[in-house]
Amino acid sequence: MKALWEASEVLAATCGRGPEGWRAGGVSIDSRDIAAGDLFVALRGPRHDGHAFLEDAFARGAAAALVAGERAAPGPLVTVDDTRRGLEALARAARARSRARILALTGSVGKTGTKEALRRVLSAQAPTHASAASHNNHWGVPLSLARLPADAAFGVFEIGMNHAGEIRELVPLVRPHVALVTWVTGAHLAYFEDERAIAEAKAEIFEAGEPPECAVLPADNPHFPLLAERAAAAGVGRIRSFGTRAEADWRLLKAECGPRSSRVRAAREGERLEFEIALPGRHWVMNALAVLAAVEALGADPIRAAAELGRLEALPGRGRQQSLPLGEGSLLLLDESYNANPASMRAAIALLGLMPGRRLAALGDMAELGQDAARFHAELAGPLGEAEVALVFTCGPLMAHLHDALPAARRGGHAADPEGLLRRLREVLEPGDVLLVKGSLASGMGSIVKELCAAAAEGGL
Repeated sequence: MKALWEASEVLAATCGRGPEGWRAGGVSIDSRDIAAGDLFVALRGPRHDGHAFLEDAFARGAAAALVAGERAAPGPLVTVDDTRRGLEALARAARARSRARILALTGSVGKTGTKEALRRVLSAQAPTHASAASHNNHWGVPLSLARLPADAAFGVFEIGMNHAGEIRELVPLVRPHVALVTWVTGAHLAYFEDERAIAEAKAEIFEAGEPPECAVLPADNPHFPLLAERAAAAGVGRIRSFGTRAEADWRLLKAECGPRSSRVRAAREGERLEFEIALPGRHWVMNALAVLAAVEALGADPIRAAAELGRLEALPGRGRQQSLPLGEGSLLLLDESYNANPASMRAAIALLGLMPGRRLAALGDMAELGQDAARFHAELAGPLGEAEVALVFTCGPLMAHLHDALPAARRGGHAADPEGLLRRLREVLEPGDVLLVKGSLASGMGSIVKELCAAAAEGGL
């Protein structure tokens, strides 16, 4: 096993107490996901205390565990006063020893997909480490940093937030060379006065202690001037932009968007570039420009990166398309069930509008939208009409406002929960249909995807 951490390094970084002589190949905070040789960090959370799972972690092959206070366990323990602070100390040590070019990214939409695209295109050029899944909060960011290999050439870290100040707390751990903002829109409005306040919170990504060398920003976003101003005030040396505006450094000239992929023509400082993106949708065209601008800012080759964009694969819950057997034909399932806000809903609906076949949408509540939540839901009726969606199935108290706003002919049905909606869906699905499933994670729409896929695996819908 190649060591990510030697025992002596962990003890020194955390000021912990414990034995030497062991080494860890990874770091985990979830005993269920332990790989043999991992260091298990026992965090105390709102629902569970990781210390209750020490025996399970060692049974699954943990090399050692980081714990708070004196404990008994069937393996080496590193004792600290506070395991969250210990994890952060390990993150700082990983960042301090790294010679990698580091990028931090945030945004109201597109964070995880853009992060995964950067992982793919940079890995084709040099060893690259990136945050796993959506590990972008007060636990996920230090965990992702603690997993940064000493020999990585590039590191890509996602930073999320739903309150002001959260990015400001995390970005000094990452200390990025490049800071990327994918887009700013009305997500988490329940916790902000308005969209401008969200932009102010996203701009905290420039406040890393050591200013990033470069900020990569969306030229088309109405908050671009604010973001550029905050970046300059923080001491960021260069600002690079992407979008359709004439002054964008990475400028979209033309996009041919199809149901499976998009063909893009872009310009960079007068040089034209054509490439294909293996993921469909106008939103992915803009994500791709952000990726290429970020790759260039990191000092990697954007031309090679553009070629890799034709090999991207969609993530589960974030645009993955699956063909499921149905009767004598099949159903095309568009899985967007991981999360939702008004901007991502509109993007997914626009993508559905590109699909051949009878178009259906099963939509769950969008969370954290504040006092205007009812309006945001009802306003989706317009995009659904433009996309010529035949039937819309709604789930949850907020989506009831969309149900009421739809023409009667477009109402597929409304249910209080995903289980009830699934029963209605299965009554009307036909071969050749295309079904979009989307909602905030809390809406539980992922269960519909899971049940449909399970039924298909057992012999068809």
